[in-house]
Amino acid sequence: MIRAAVLTLMASIPACQADETVARYGAADRLWTLQTLNGTAFTATATLEFEAGGPVSGQAPCNRFSTTNTVPYPWFELTPILSTRAACPDLDAETAYFAALGKMTQSEVRQGTLFLRNDDGDEMVFTTSD
Repeated sequence: MIRAAVLTLMASIPACQADETVARYGAADRLWTLQTLNGTAFTATATLEFEAGGPVSGQAPCNRFSTTNTVPYPWFELTPILSTRAACPDLDAETAYFAALGKMTQSEVRQGTLFLRNDDGDEMVFTTSD
């Protein structure tokens, strides 16, 4: 009897862990390209891709990276960003991109645009062609 109760409880755990990240709310299965960082055009190329359940990856100006969004929408919080370590002429833009991405705390997906913001007034605006 106890074993049956434990098995029933364990079977219900996945249902309690439904994806509540930004991926579920319109960001998944799209390539997001950074357009502006704090109101200024971002001239290098930087992207984000969201998978169901929280994995996030992309291409920074120089390197591929991966991380995980760990909080439910509209909140946004990433685990430490792991990236390759190639050097390139856009390394300063990459440093700015990673620093900004790590500070974002809120997300919003609206009509092909992804907004990442924080309480300090910082904002990253991404668009998708999907």
